[in-house]
Amino acid sequence: METTGLLDPFPLWSILPLTIVIGLASFEFGYRLAHYRQQQHQEEKETPVGGMVAGTLGLLAFMLAFTFGLAGARFEDRRKVVLDEANAVGTTYLRAEMLPEPMSTEVKNLLREYVDLRVGAVQQQPEKLNEAVSKSEALQERLWAQAVAVTEKDRSPIAALFVDSLNSVIDLHATRVMTGLRSRVPAVIWIVLYVLAVLAMEMIGYHAGLANSRRSIAAVALIIGFALVLFLIADLDRPGQGLLSVSQQAMIDLRNSMK
Repeated sequence: METTGLLDPFPLWSILPLTIVIGLASFEFGYRLAHYRQQQHQEEKETPVGGMVAGTLGLLAFMLAFTFGLAGARFEDRRKVVLDEANAVGTTYLRAEMLPEPMSTEVKNLLREYVDLRVGAVQQQPEKLNEAVSKSEALQERLWAQAVAVTEKDRSPIAALFVDSLNSVIDLHATRVMTGLRSRVPAVIWIVLYVLAVLAMEMIGYHAGLANSRRSIAAVALIIGFALVLFLIADLDRPGQGLLSVSQQAMIDLRNSMK
């Protein structure tokens, strides 16, 4: 899976105005192309072009709906894995109470540090996320070393339950990294979306030019509407950066209960 998206070089706030500018420029190009063809005495009927415009807009709408659904499903996956991780860490913390000392205290301290790190990682800049992931994996190694030490001394069902819950914590870390950082909208989908958007806006402008109509404000509204949907898809595809962020309240509540 991809770790970066095609639009990541652009700040999230810039995607909306850039998309609007691209749409307006495409519309203007199509409008002027129609006038140029008319000046060259190349007559063309509006009716076939209107049907092509409708077909292209329908295809663009289908691709937007498909991509929005894809990004939305991954957003829901990220919400679910936060809750699952909070439950797994909480269970491990409770089972650590039944371990012998000093292992019990050591494991609980490591789990508190782990939760603090997970909550703080969401507020980090994107370039520092890899460092937070590395620190999480280092804490997992220390926790697993404690689990190995426990099983060497005690192979009771209690120790087995603790190891099982800790294993779930480690597995959910990999799931959260995949859904949060590496599962992105593929670059080819972004390319197809923008190519279709450019073609659709050009054809709308071309149709308007053939009809000898003035540039309508309705075309601007349509361009802004498509740009807003593309912006929302980009926002869903960048966890922790935009307006649509996954709530970390489950992990925050867990951290408060540990203290």
